[in-house]
Amino acid sequence: MSHLENISKLFSKNFVENPMLETFEAGKIHLPSGKLVACDPLITHDMKEFVIHFPVGDFPVFVHKERDSNCIAYVEIVFSNEHVDSFKMATTEGQHIEDLQGEEIFGYPVESGMGCFMDAETQDSLNHLENRLFHRKGADFMGIYEEFFHGHFFDENGAIDQFAFLKPDEGKPGNIFAFETGYGEGFYASYIGFGAENQPVKIITEFIEIKSE
Repeated sequence: MSHLENISKLFSKNFVENPMLETFEAGKIHLPSGKLVACDPLITHDMKEFVIHFPVGDFPVFVHKERDSNCIAYVEIVFSNEHVDSFKMATTEGQHIEDLQGEEIFGYPVESGMGCFMDAETQDSLNHLENRLFHRKGADFMGIYEEFFHGHFFDENGAIDQFAFLKPDEGKPGNIFAFETGYGEGFYASYIGFGAENQPVKIITEFIEIKSE
């Protein structure tokens, strides 16, 4: 079975039915422009959005954990409940599927153990927040993770969650869905499910490959 066939078997339906996965509905992401970015937000400040543009609005996000490890295997955004006819690997400007060989993928690198989905406009807000904090705090600036992300994942008692929604600018509707990536560092691809009229129905980023039955 090819990799895309496996993704299709897992995610073509409106629900995921696999004993190795446990699914959680995390909440909703707001996309003000539909230009979706997936990246490690701590190392990629200028990640390009996907070539395919998505609907504008609020959309449910699902987290699929590997039961045995309790690690996040997949993160999914659903844009509609229409049937998925096909899946394709998501690409950004300048990336062409026909250039890949064998098991090669397009995706994003993770060095911090954290990935995210966000709108390109929200990425700009995050970058502006980091610049404002740096200029305001100077030598006391501890980095955007400590200043912005850390409190959503840890408190004085330790880890509190594996994923969270964050708003880098309270004056704007866009938010970030940030989460732990599988077993940690790596290079991870995303896949878009398309409907009958070639419209995007969902997008999934894979961190741990779970074989469908």
